[in-house]
Amino acid sequence: MTPLTIITAGDIGPTRSNYSLFSSGNIDELVDERLREQLRSAYFRVFNLEVPLTDMDTPISKDGPALRAPASAINGISRLNPSLVTLANNHIYDHGEQGLFNTMEQLSHHSIGYVGAGKNLAEASRPFILEQDDLRIGIYACAEHEFSIAGENRAGANPIDLLESFDHIEKLKAECDFVIVLHHGGKEYYRYPSPDLQKVCRKMINKGADLVICQHSHCVGSYENYTGGVIVYGQGNFLFDRHDDEYWKTGLLVKATFGDKMDVEFIPISKKGNGVELPETPAAEKILSEFMQRSDRLNMDGFVEEEYEKYCLENGQYYLATLAGFGKTLRRTDKVLKRPFTRLIYSRKKLETIRNHFECETHRELIMKYIQVLTGRRQK
Repeated sequence: MTPLTIITAGDIGPTRSNYSLFSSGNIDELVDERLREQLRSAYFRVFNLEVPLTDMDTPISKDGPALRAPASAINGISRLNPSLVTLANNHIYDHGEQGLFNTMEQLSHHSIGYVGAGKNLAEASRPFILEQDDLRIGIYACAEHEFSIAGENRAGANPIDLLESFDHIEKLKAECDFVIVLHHGGKEYYRYPSPDLQKVCRKMINKGADLVICQHSHCVGSYENYTGGVIVYGQGNFLFDRHDDEYWKTGLLVKATFGDKMDVEFIPISKKGNGVELPETPAAEKILSEFMQRSDRLNMDGFVEEEYEKYCLENGQYYLATLAGFGKTLRRTDKVLKRPFTRLIYSRKKLETIRNHFECETHRELIMKYIQVLTGRRQK
């Protein structure tokens, strides 16, 4: 069996700082030659397109920014020679159907395949199958539920559905030699899996996935080998110049070679101005060393649960403050009071009530449907 190499890159999103470079197709200024050579070395290249490509400003009602890039940005994207683009993410529907449809039209016009979104749920959940000689590799893309999700009669991204997605993976594995799952999920700026995310990704492996890559976190996370499969909990961005902090400055390419078996290699990349490059050896070694150190911790008994509990204690009160109508002003209030403000407004009884509303499946379903109706976002 002739080996076949696939490189999966993280989030790509043209921003105001580099719109002109993308639109003119000046990819040489955005991606250094050594990195482009690395990409060319693979038979197949996969990118996550994090923004819709459209010239129309039609933002949907949502929490968080509604991103978009001009349609002409496809000129730079196509210069990367992507074999496949995943659209299963939380921003691809930021400008509604017209934004999504225009993106799909631009990709099709430039002969770039896409997966993970469509005109309805059936189309969005359809996998991509790569066939080369006697090797078949299936690619399945899904996203957590954040405003972009497709419905039975609604365009959008393919949702992670714990009643359906595992069956999709199992069916795909029956048709293919190997399966890659691209899951747009996990906590932003958190370098480890939550206990639930780890459970979901491990279940994907049990159902037939060989490689699971979690995107969305905007930072290099950690990985684990699990029963013959590989799970990457955060590979960071590829080319997304939205912020300039410790999380957004580095990323990984996941290079997988398939033949009689699967071999996975991690290639560090780093932000350079408003572009991206292969860093010099010391910087690359540092990125990989820290990635491996975090990954080793996943093997420690109880680490995932304990680390996540610590993270929640440090960051969880933002969510309680949001429910009370305070949101980001809470941090200033905490500094004045010198104690968490939410402790003053939520009794133990109130917290148990909120917990029951969100933890119980029946209550949560009712709450979500009620809010969808109130905001005019009925899922169909």
